[in-house]
Amino acid sequence: MAANRNLLILPGDGIGPEVMGEVKRVINWMDGNRAVSFDVDEDLVGGCAYDAHGAPIADATMDKALKADAVLLGAVGGKKWESLPFEDQPERGLLRLRKDMELFANLRPAIVFDALAEASTLKTDLVAGLDILIIRELTGGVYFGEPRGITDLPNGERRGVNTQVYDTYEIVRIGRIAFELAAKRGGRLCSVEKANVMESGVLWREEMTKLHTDYPDIELSHMYADNCAMQLVRAPKQFDVIVTDNLFGDLLSDCAAMLTGSLGMLPSASLGAADETGRRKALYEPVHGSAPDIAGENKANPLATILSYAMMLRYSFDLGDEADLLENAVKSVLDKGLRTPDIMQDGKELISTTDMGQAVVDEMAALAK
Repeated sequence: MAANRNLLILPGDGIGPEVMGEVKRVINWMDGNRAVSFDVDEDLVGGCAYDAHGAPIADATMDKALKADAVLLGAVGGKKWESLPFEDQPERGLLRLRKDMELFANLRPAIVFDALAEASTLKTDLVAGLDILIIRELTGGVYFGEPRGITDLPNGERRGVNTQVYDTYEIVRIGRIAFELAAKRGGRLCSVEKANVMESGVLWREEMTKLHTDYPDIELSHMYADNCAMQLVRAPKQFDVIVTDNLFGDLLSDCAAMLTGSLGMLPSASLGAADETGRRKALYEPVHGSAPDIAGENKANPLATILSYAMMLRYSFDLGDEADLLENAVKSVLDKGLRTPDIMQDGKELISTTDMGQAVVDEMAALAK
């Protein structure tokens, strides 16, 4: 059992409040049936925070996030706020959370439930049973390296510069998380870079190889990023855990996401460094956006947010049994043919956001007997 369970919920914009409402339903069920309770606080982030406070996240909310044991976020953004100055855009609230909480490890599972294998654009036999975890370094690399910017040249042309840079400690800390998570899964880790053409890739490969000596039971392999992209669409089930830098992780995780057939099914986690007690700051969120076109219509798929909560149970609170129960309940719901519009298939039953959340709770109750 976790000693502290202080959870900050940030529903955000668009469909965020709707999908988060179904997570609250799950939280309430576990509180009453599994002795898993949380001290839950709720606040604003994104466009709704700008409307209320004039900033995409208020300082007081940021302070709550820094003190919480975990933060669960819905989605941010929408057409209403597109004309705001760059620094006030809803997405800046999410970026501030990641920056101020020092979340350097982004965990992106790509899981294909058997009932949805035919929804993938790849052949069913290639993706059925797929279960990959991509670990992306989130705070370094070309997105943050200096120098950067656009300059005017003497000859009248312009030059855009971004710098790919990694220090040893950045590679080692993401590597340790990757090895530790591989140990809890299939025991295989593929480290991805471009050591054939980039010095940062050479350093990445060297440091991962050194780190492997601390984890001799893990099977470590190396792969160039372009080959990895090809292999993800050729034979994705060869992978267990992939660890890579910020740029390649951005590209490869989206590539792997589409193997599953729907962004509405995909959770994610962003983790920081462990303190002296072993606690890590952590943010959990679905991969999908705020979908303002269907907000308020009870059509959104809540499963990605529910599965993000399952990741929170597993990674922040070491409640693996409860995470398994929730994930198995989602699988059972899909096996029964219940579908929200984004994952609808011929011959299946179309249901609403709230019906899907209730169905997951009912399956948890059935499985727990």
